[in-house]
Amino acid sequence: MWQVLSSAWALLLGMGMLMVGNGLQGTILGVRGDLEGFSTLEMSFVMSAYFVGFLGGSRMAPEMIRRVGHVRVFAALASLISAVMILYPAITNPFAWMLGRVLIGFCFSGVYVTAESWLNNAADNANRGKALSLYMLVQMLGIVSAQALMLVGNPSGYETFVIASVVISVSFAPILLSISPTPAFDTTKPMSLRQLMDASPLGCVGMFLLGGVFSAQFGMSAVYGASAGLTLPQISLFVATFYVGALLLQYPLGWVSDRMDRRVVILFAAACSGAAAVLGMALGGNFVFLLVAAFLIGGMTNPLYSLLIAHTNDYLDYDDMAAASGGLVFINGLGAITGPLITGWLMGESIMGPPGFFMIMAVLTFALAAYALYRMTQRASIAVDESGTFAPMAPTGSPVAVEFAQEYVIETELEEQEAAQEAS
Repeated sequence: MWQVLSSAWALLLGMGMLMVGNGLQGTILGVRGDLEGFSTLEMSFVMSAYFVGFLGGSRMAPEMIRRVGHVRVFAALASLISAVMILYPAITNPFAWMLGRVLIGFCFSGVYVTAESWLNNAADNANRGKALSLYMLVQMLGIVSAQALMLVGNPSGYETFVIASVVISVSFAPILLSISPTPAFDTTKPMSLRQLMDASPLGCVGMFLLGGVFSAQFGMSAVYGASAGLTLPQISLFVATFYVGALLLQYPLGWVSDRMDRRVVILFAAACSGAAAVLGMALGGNFVFLLVAAFLIGGMTNPLYSLLIAHTNDYLDYDDMAAASGGLVFINGLGAITGPLITGWLMGESIMGPPGFFMIMAVLTFALAAYALYRMTQRASIAVDESGTFAPMAPTGSPVAVEFAQEYVIETELEEQEAAQEAS
């Protein structure tokens, strides 16, 4: 662990600060939009726009890096992010915010692709798993820490937006000043969506449904808090609780999934998340129950991202694992675009109001649980000793992070095979 920290601390520190800035801007917009009188439907378009930009950026960033290099891409995207952060409170118009969110999503996607390729280059076979774990930990802690910064400034003024802009600007310093050499950038040609669907129907359908669930959490939780009349400290704690649950339950669920039919764990996690969403919908007026619901939803749905990728890997050859990562992230991104839009519609006063936030997550997670149960009747389970290795991942990363995790899985399984052969 110390070896990983000593070789990649600057990258991890920079990524942590990036997540602070990204988590902060998502929450402050939800609160500020309510103060400006934006409807929940308007805010749903604003929040969905981030995922449109992110999906586009993940496809275009690799070519940008190949053409002009990591450092120039970093510098260009950093300046754009900082500019948009400052413009948010200056132009309080939902259409302007939508354009800003598209640009922010595009820029963050490019930044993640660049930083994650750097981190992957800094890791080796001996410490790749630890680097991956630290990266996920840093991502979650960054988003949780961002919620505390919400209490520093007044959301109706400029202070919080300025803080987010400064954090993003400063985050590039440790990354760009790192002594780690600039890596040669290359990505694997993605597998076709048809091939992916044939290999793992549950992986593809699950990733699409999960995209809607995660984007509702990441984009609309603050909007829900403001619409439900929560105070600013309560909104900050509510949003943070989703990611605290993800942080604490990721590894236990992954450990269990490596020792039994992974589809059972997927079914269990999705059903528990759906039940927690029903709890939030029915008893959300009590803040304690609201936090319990947020903890269980975040704790069950975020690990599902890694579980679905691991399940897909169980039906792929080693040579296809990295190629599949781009397709799975793309499918997840398509679902993420639709999540806030449907959530905002359900949260409209003429439909359901604030409980619609939990309704969409209940429907999507119960649908995922039902489909997992159906798939268990269509295909026999893989023997536990033949299944792949679980690798922790967060849905906030780019396809490069997923490829990074795939490399770790492949290396781990090859080492286990070699050890078994030597023992025999």
